[in-house]
Amino acid sequence: MKKHVEIFDTSLRDGAQTSGISYTVEDKLKIVKMLDAFGVDYIEGGNPGSNPKDIEFYQRANALGLKHAKMVAFGATRRPGKTAAEDPNLVSLLSANTSAVAIFGKSWLLHVEKVLGTTAEENLAMIADTVRFCKESGREVIFDAEHFFDGYADNADYALQVLKTAKEAGADCVCLCDTNGGMTPDRIGEIVTRVCEVVGGRVGIHTHNDNGMATANSTMAVKAGASQVQGTICGVGERCGNDNICTIVPNLQIKLGYDCVPPECLATMTTLAREFCEVANLTFDEKLPFVGGYAFSHKAGMHIDGVSKISSSYEHVPPESVGNVRQLLMSEMSGRSALLEKLKDIDPELQKTSPETTKILAALKDLEHQGYQFESATASLEIAIAKVLGQKKTFFELKYFKVMINEPGNDGQSSSALIKIMVDDNEEISAAEGDGPVNALDMALRKALNRFYPEISEIKLTDYKVRVLDSDAATAARVRVFIESTDGKRVWNTIGVSTDIIEASWIALTDSMEYKLMIERGFMQQN
Repeated sequence: MKKHVEIFDTSLRDGAQTSGISYTVEDKLKIVKMLDAFGVDYIEGGNPGSNPKDIEFYQRANALGLKHAKMVAFGATRRPGKTAAEDPNLVSLLSANTSAVAIFGKSWLLHVEKVLGTTAEENLAMIADTVRFCKESGREVIFDAEHFFDGYADNADYALQVLKTAKEAGADCVCLCDTNGGMTPDRIGEIVTRVCEVVGGRVGIHTHNDNGMATANSTMAVKAGASQVQGTICGVGERCGNDNICTIVPNLQIKLGYDCVPPECLATMTTLAREFCEVANLTFDEKLPFVGGYAFSHKAGMHIDGVSKISSSYEHVPPESVGNVRQLLMSEMSGRSALLEKLKDIDPELQKTSPETTKILAALKDLEHQGYQFESATASLEIAIAKVLGQKKTFFELKYFKVMINEPGNDGQSSSALIKIMVDDNEEISAAEGDGPVNALDMALRKALNRFYPEISEIKLTDYKVRVLDSDAATAARVRVFIESTDGKRVWNTIGVSTDIIEASWIALTDSMEYKLMIERGFMQQN
């Protein structure tokens, strides 16, 4: 039987300390549902003693009827010189009515004496009193030994005594925190091994990524005997972040054979990562292991040829095992093998020697000569291929558009656009204001199309980039515009090239709209 490693998610507590993250109660409830569906064991929601907003959150979260996860409230040991029952933060902690609580306490004498301003003995009493108070209140207690590894390096006997004190007072799990994020795997393995021998019971690991080793450190801790891993989705967290659950879970479960989440849930991990970033209002990092858009992308012709024949030749796990997909990037470095794999999505009958394949390759090379670059714009690539094959559906025809710059701008609306399109025999004229000419053009096009294609309203533009291709031409230079779009289910990228930045933007914008419509209307397979 596989050993189960508990996954303790702290995206809503430690992750909330990320620069740029500010969750609403609704955000946190959405994330709780996502995490529970993924199958984590614990969800740490916040510190009700320091944030009154979290009281409302816990009230509503406790009513969700979670299937996998236990909600956890977070708080500190009692204050020096007080009883646990007199500490208002502990009273707030218990008022959250969660079945489990996480209590953090000091395990480094430097912090005990210089930060808390108390004695080593009083710190141990604070830990014992707090854990006992929470246990007597019917809670499962996870004790987070803050700065444990630094404390162990400074005074191993005292750091271990902190854990023993918590354990003897009734703590169900003691978690070793690399709060400064500076440990290395070999040292982690050595110390966790000793803790498991001396303290015993359930041992957790909480790592930070300040030296880029958070996942390696958590992995080594599990191999040394830890049975709980704390982390966050996409590695969010203070400074350089926490261990990334979307990295540690597949490493433990796929590579090392541990049981972390239900197998069917692991295949939803890429969707979880993207949806989390959407709710948290973060730009998704395409370079993330396992879940990033680049994680299974292949550009070199040799790599593409190899992975097309035997996927394991250039992929360490099957993309679908973590809910991701393989991407074959078209560029001057790839050839017919890459093109053929892409063509399978459009016309499975085409072969490497087919005349159509030769024709498509020539058309793409001509576009690349003009400045197009398809490795980061696969939606535009598929549209270009469909055009050559005569399979592209025309959803609308542009008659004209006009863009005007308004100076001074009115309430941030610095531009306006007028557009006239034809949809079959129907003429549609629309106008809109926007924050810049491209935004105004986007708004006007959406207004014109929504009557005919309501699914257009699902599209959200998430990124817009411009690159000057031949700067020597000064203001007459060609520009390349990349647009990233999402409908909440998938993400796609389009490109436009022109000496006119508005025209280049229009090309990329219309490709984005048409790609969505071709997928939704069954003219193109969804990848």
